[in-house]
Amino acid sequence: MKRIFLFLLLSCAGAAQAQAPKLEMPKLDVAVRRVELDALHMYEVEASGTVQASPAAVWRVLTTYDRMNEFVPDLASCRVLSRNGNEVIVEQFGTARFLFMSRSIHLIVRATENPPSSIDIALISGDMKHYEARWELVPVAETGGTRVHYSGKLIPNFYVPGILGTQIIRGDIERMMGAVLARLESRREQ
Repeated sequence: MKRIFLFLLLSCAGAAQAQAPKLEMPKLDVAVRRVELDALHMYEVEASGTVQASPAAVWRVLTTYDRMNEFVPDLASCRVLSRNGNEVIVEQFGTARFLFMSRSIHLIVRATENPPSSIDIALISGDMKHYEARWELVPVAETGGTRVHYSGKLIPNFYVPGILGTQIIRGDIERMMGAVLARLESRREQ
C-alpha cells in the first residue's frame, strides 16, 4: 500500500537498489494510526530517516518520477502525464499484497513541488477514496545530510482487513521508505 502513497508519489516493480557493503542502512522511524472518519477507516502515516545526501540530491531523486519504479517495491510504472510550473500530474500503477492475495492499484495524483523543501501530493483519481501525502526535506547542518520526512492520509477504495490493516500499511510504508532511503544513500554526493 505504500506504493499507494508514493505513488505517492510519489506519494510512483522493481526491487530496491542493493546497497554497497560499506553503506550503513539509515535508521527509519515509521508510525501508522487507524482513525474513524465518517464510518470509514483512514490511515495516518508518518515516516522519516536521515541520509548523508544533500537536499539537492534528495530533491532530484524524489522528483524524477519516471524512474521511481526502478527502486520502489511493487511499483510497476510511474509516469508524468503533464507539468505546469510547480504542479506535476503523475500516473502510477502498482500492486498491494496481503498474504496470498494481491490487488492492482492505479492512481493519478497531483504533486505540487515547493523546491527545495517539500512536495505535496493529492489524489485526482484512482483506487483510493482519499489520498494525500507530503515529503519534507530538512537539511542537517552538522552532517551535511538531509532528514527525509513522509506523511500521508489514505482511505483505500478496497477492503483492508480491519485488525491487520495498520500492520499491512506499516509494512508497505517501511518497504517504500526503506527503498527511497537506500536509493538516496547509494547516490549520495561525495
